[in-house]
Order: sequence, then C-alpha cells, then structure tokens
Amino acid sequence: MTVGDWAIFGATTLVHQFVHIGAHAFTGMGTYLPQDLPPFVTAAGNMARPYGINSEGLKRRGFTPDEIAALKRAYRTLYKSGLTLAEARTEIERQECSAPEVRALLDFLATSTRGIVR
Repeated sequence: MTVGDWAIFGATTLVHQFVHIGAHAFTGMGTYLPQDLPPFVTAAGNMARPYGINSEGLKRRGFTPDEIAALKRAYRTLYKSGLTLAEARTEIERQECSAPEVRALLDFLATSTRGIVR
C-alpha cells in the first residue's frame, strides 16, 4: 500500500495491500478500498464509491478557488461524463488546464495498475 501526503482515513477503513491512495484523498468511516483512490477524491462505502473532491480539506490546506474548480472539472469528466477511463484521461488532457494538481491526477491515473475506485 502506498499513501500520498495529506490523505485522511475514516475509522475502520480497510485497504487492499497493493492499493495506492493519492495525496489529499479522503475516506469515510468503514470504507473498503479494493482499488486505487486518485488524489483529491473523497470515497466511502463497502466497496468504495467516489463522492467528489475533498474540497474542504483542500481549502484548509490553502488551495485557491481556481485550483479547486479545476479539480472539480476534472472529477466531473472522470466520474460523471460516462466516458471510459481512457476517454476521460484524454478529455482531461484536452481541457485547458495548466493546474499542477490536475497534472498530478493525470499522472496518478497513468500509473494505476489496479484500476481506480469508480
């Protein structure tokens, strides 16, 4: 298991031994993570499901509204657009996005070997 900086786990979060958790990710209480959790994403449930961006945690750590908005836009493309993972990655890359946070998300997706919580 690999855990990124500032990741927060709710009580009794269970994580498979080879899962990667991205920086600033957040899990709710009783979450089971059988797959990778991308950076900045909030997940909960037994099989974990994504519930949005950890925007409150990002605000507390000094992320700007523009940076958070860029991550929310990328999240919507990844999780709400109905695209496959490969199509969503291509679409996020195509979007006008110079935010390093979105680049970190794309880099995480490119290196995930177990698949991501979707």
